[in-house]
Amino acid sequence: MAYGACIFDLDGVITDTAHYHFLAWKRLAESVGVPFDEEDNHQLKGVGRMESLAYILAKSDRTFDEAARARLAEQKNDDYKNLIREISPADLLPGILDAFDWLTERGMKIGLASASKNARPVIESLGVADRFHYVADAAQIPRGKPAPDIFLDVATAFGLSPEDCIGVEDAAAGVTAIKSAGMIAIGIGDPVILAHADLILPDTADLVGKGFAPLIG
Repeated sequence: MAYGACIFDLDGVITDTAHYHFLAWKRLAESVGVPFDEEDNHQLKGVGRMESLAYILAKSDRTFDEAARARLAEQKNDDYKNLIREISPADLLPGILDAFDWLTERGMKIGLASASKNARPVIESLGVADRFHYVADAAQIPRGKPAPDIFLDVATAFGLSPEDCIGVEDAAAGVTAIKSAGMIAIGIGDPVILAHADLILPDTADLVGKGFAPLIG
């Protein structure tokens, strides 16, 4: 089958900013008296900011109104943006530039479907903003992953049917979003966590040889 586009997640696929998210969420959680560890951080993988905040605040015995939640979300975002200021092209994950080149040579569109509202400045810092034909604006997407909305937004922008697109994700929620959109899903990472993906690769270095080539030819 001929595919017209490949739609990438950002964190864990293009670059790894998970540690920065972990630090920012941990600081926020501790500021409201909630413990936060790596397992909690894993639960937030691929999930939007407000949904992640709700997960943390649900563990608190305090009540937070809408205004307080908005302030906390902004606090986390400001902290995260300060942490990622040092990101550079050296932080691209292995094989990503090769993947972009391979797709471009075959005339395929390249899209970004990240739950992060900071996706644009991150890809600019990575030096690859010009490689994307469309970057979804997470702030304008009605429902976050695992809903398919953000992947469908990219497909619509390209004028393509979902079945003409491939999605690449490292989170279970993201793979669910891709499959719910009706697209082929390539999972990067743990085969147990990503078991519902159509194809699972251990890391991004295998994207072209073991991922795109068998699917696209």
